[in-house]
Amino acid sequence: MSTHSIREMCLYLEEIAPLSTQESYDNSGLLIGKEDAAITGILTCLDCTEKVIQEALELGVNTIVCHHPIIFNPLKRLTYQNYTERIVAKALKNNLNIYAIHTNLDHYLIDGVNTKIAKKLNLQELEALAPLPGGFDSNSFGAGIIGNLREPMKTNIFLDFLYQEMQTPLIRHTSIVKEWIGRVAICGGSGSFLFPQALKKGADIFVTSDYKYHQFFDADNEIIIADIGHYESEQFTIELLHEILSRKFNNFAVYSTKINTNPVQYFFKA
Repeated sequence: MSTHSIREMCLYLEEIAPLSTQESYDNSGLLIGKEDAAITGILTCLDCTEKVIQEALELGVNTIVCHHPIIFNPLKRLTYQNYTERIVAKALKNNLNIYAIHTNLDHYLIDGVNTKIAKKLNLQELEALAPLPGGFDSNSFGAGIIGNLREPMKTNIFLDFLYQEMQTPLIRHTSIVKEWIGRVAICGGSGSFLFPQALKKGADIFVTSDYKYHQFFDADNEIIIADIGHYESEQFTIELLHEILSRKFNNFAVYSTKINTNPVQYFFKA
């Protein structure tokens, strides 16, 4: 049976979502591993945690493809004093390869993170909220996404639809200043930086996460801001990565993590 190398996987993923399209602060790409290593199997996840590392070992795969880079800031030592150091050390000890595909996948419009959300919400006529600097094809790459519902929905019905489809336990939102929702702007993860573009492009609602208290005032009765949670907004990236990798590689197993890596928990009292 033929084998595929880490190098082949990197080239494939970077053809889809070039590293040049990631944000300057980001750290996408091969974080741990050898390019000439043969892949025995892949596990996709949002966050590479210690439990995910253990899951990979139990499944017998040697490669983890995650959305969020586990190495984000420079590592100055490996002393097992925090979760990042422990994960890196355990990956090295067990010859695991870890690849991160973060803002470059966010920026991929054809089959990226925000497009996945837009499809979950049945949006049509999709376009980027903001173009990427550097002359990238605006039909293929951009920050955030905006589209139209097939039929406008009453706002309370749309919020319930959003709640159900995004599998979120709650939605933090501004005042209901729109009776109907027809045009929806989206940014998976932390998206407040794209608020001006959502407003400019005529969105009735901006769906994103990590909004701070004072930022909600920016809505100024012109638009609805809906914060659905960071993990909740990006959780379907696990499924997306599985789909992308399974299209290319069929001589080994590609798994999706079964571990909920959301560090945020919720307390409810009826």
